[in-house]
Amino acid sequence: VAGFRGSPDNVRDVRGFSVKFYTEEGNWDFVGNNMPVFFIQDAIKFPDVIHAVKPEPHNEIPQASSAHDNFWDFISLMPESMHMIMWVMSDRALPRSYAEMEGFGVHTFRMIDVKGKSRFVKFHWKPVAGVQSLVWDENQKIAGNDPDFHRRNLAEMIEEGNFPEFELGVQVVEEEDEFAFGFDLLDPTKIIPEELVPVQKIGKMTLNRNPDNFFAETEQVAFHPGHVVPGIDFTNDPLLQGRLFSYIDTQISRLGGPNFNEIPINRPISDVHNNQRDGMHRQTIDKGVANYFPNTRGGGCPMMAPESAGGYTHHMERVEGHKIRERSDSFKDYFSQAKLFYDSMADIEKRHILDAFQFELSKVKDKAIRERMVYMIANIDKNLAGKIAEGVGVSKPTDKARIKEVARDAKPQKKGAKHTDKSPALSMENLKGDSIKGRKVAVIIEEGFDFVAVSGLKKALEKEKSSAKIVSKFHGPIKSKTGEMLDTDETLATCASVLFDAIYIPGGADSVNKMKKMGDVRHFILETYKHCKTVGATDEATALLREVLFDGNTGDLKQPGVVTGLALKGMKDFSGQFKQALLQYRHWERVSDIDRVPA
Repeated sequence: VAGFRGSPDNVRDVRGFSVKFYTEEGNWDFVGNNMPVFFIQDAIKFPDVIHAVKPEPHNEIPQASSAHDNFWDFISLMPESMHMIMWVMSDRALPRSYAEMEGFGVHTFRMIDVKGKSRFVKFHWKPVAGVQSLVWDENQKIAGNDPDFHRRNLAEMIEEGNFPEFELGVQVVEEEDEFAFGFDLLDPTKIIPEELVPVQKIGKMTLNRNPDNFFAETEQVAFHPGHVVPGIDFTNDPLLQGRLFSYIDTQISRLGGPNFNEIPINRPISDVHNNQRDGMHRQTIDKGVANYFPNTRGGGCPMMAPESAGGYTHHMERVEGHKIRERSDSFKDYFSQAKLFYDSMADIEKRHILDAFQFELSKVKDKAIRERMVYMIANIDKNLAGKIAEGVGVSKPTDKARIKEVARDAKPQKKGAKHTDKSPALSMENLKGDSIKGRKVAVIIEEGFDFVAVSGLKKALEKEKSSAKIVSKFHGPIKSKTGEMLDTDETLATCASVLFDAIYIPGGADSVNKMKKMGDVRHFILETYKHCKTVGATDEATALLREVLFDGNTGDLKQPGVVTGLALKGMKDFSGQFKQALLQYRHWERVSDIDRVPA
């Protein structure tokens, strides 16, 4: 069972990516997110970060948004959050689809081999389709056009047989290398850069079935990081230790009592027994007179199974030192990995991070909070902080003492340890897939369109497990210039360019002449172009593109991701070029040109 969750679709968000494995030794829950770190190091702060990001209590505004005073007030006082904030302000927070989103276990766990040898491990899900994102303007518009965009996309891909695939990977660190890095392996605000410890692929998950009943199989599923099986164990990560307690409380409250593990979707397929009796919604009818241990009346049962009988036992480790409520100094390197993340981004990704900070902080009314955040960001990159300051109406951070003051008790990364200044694995520009499986292309037609051209592109896309959706002004069969009829899938009133990955307009003089007078078609073309997606046209439709994109006939259509051709010469060459452009997905080379294009 794979579960995806987040705020209402299409807001900047941390999205859950959790999987329940039904093994012969019980259930293992891989409870993860689409980001490999978290805001806090201490579980006691979990309620605070949740309260801060929720709507402000005096007016319940804004809903499903972090762009408000309370959230940024909290973050500006929590330097440990800065690595996570860089992820949240990046394109990683705007996944194109759940099928193109990485998953991470966040915490460092242990894996124990058959000889009892312990190693540290971080778990990963790597999408076979690669990693892609939306852009912010597109993201906001999708929220209005289709609030169920991500859920619908996933369900449709599975229904159409374009099954999303994810490879399970692990980063393994020998116990004796625990202190070989410039960071603490048990700090949940840190990653292990893949350049230092490569991700080893050990399996693949294919999502090949939708739920039969969404409530029974999805709403009632109970994920809990404490659900592990022999061979997997916990570490002393303080945030993980807190989650081991809190998730049980959550499921008891959410699912109506202590027997939530007996709900069918949560029930292990193996015959697992425990000493839990009765309670609300108990499904098992226990027999016998003894319901305690030790006992003689029931022959010693129920009893805890020893390791020799397959029972679970925790790894034994030696622990020394004073028990105090304070984090280790090794947890106080707040900024090195935030800087690593930013420095690893491509130029377009850095631009988007800047835009995100300017948008979010411009929504903050309290100037002192905006200013404090700018000074906090200066601990990561002073140039970025200065540009953010220009956009949010505060002075550039020039006071070195204040830059240090907002960082509180921060310490630099440990010197002489394993480290890297850049990690190519962090940039989505390096994580593109090698297929166009699941891509959706809007084919816009009116009466008199070129049927042969449309049919040729549809066949070429279907061969790659992509789809062409026919869009017109009205629903119903549309007559081609040669008399064939083609049914529409959507109308211009019921869809938008942001719901598609590309646009194609076929020739046909009558069809194109009608579209030249349709503002919705013009908007569709402009918006697709502005979002740096593929735009295609053949024959008479190329003149329409030139007119819309360049206000006349003088513009050069030889722009990245703009594919034109003559259907009369056959659609094979055009289709090949179109598929290649669709594979690249975003054509960021157009960025310098799109500011002139209206939103």
